[in-house]
Amino acid sequence: VMGIDRDYAVAFAKSQIGAGNKLPLKGTVFVSLRDADKENVVEAMRDLSALGFRIVATRGTLRTLARHGIACEQVNKVLEGRPHIVDLMKNGDVQLVFNTTDGAKALADSKDIRRTALLNHIPYYTTLAGAIAVTKAIKAMKANTLKVSPLQRYAGQAA
Repeated sequence: VMGIDRDYAVAFAKSQIGAGNKLPLKGTVFVSLRDADKENVVEAMRDLSALGFRIVATRGTLRTLARHGIACEQVNKVLEGRPHIVDLMKNGDVQLVFNTTDGAKALADSKDIRRTALLNHIPYYTTLAGAIAVTKAIKAMKANTLKVSPLQRYAGQAA
């Protein structure tokens, strides 16, 4: 699919809509990031919190977010026992997932999360760039800046 607009956030939102990803405008976001990504997601999490999203995170990610003054709640990884993140997802308590991994073990551990997100149509982003882009897209959608224009307008021709 393709999303086109003069604004990157709006174009990304359009691409997600075109791909069938229903981006949430409210609800809960689950965040579990590899160490290299934790500091770089702080601004996006601050934005989502300001938009009214509840944030749940695994222990390590929570520590980073809390250190930056971002309110969030801890949720167990699947291997840490119940209730865990997959339980929350299956119960409809999570509307957006940011999960980056580092190494084969972490990738295997996130298998149940990926499967549950897919089966429950929960938008799931596995890169820091994706998490930041979708945060900007949600901000644009909440600001009601998505407009439809003919393709010729983007090519510089009169419609």
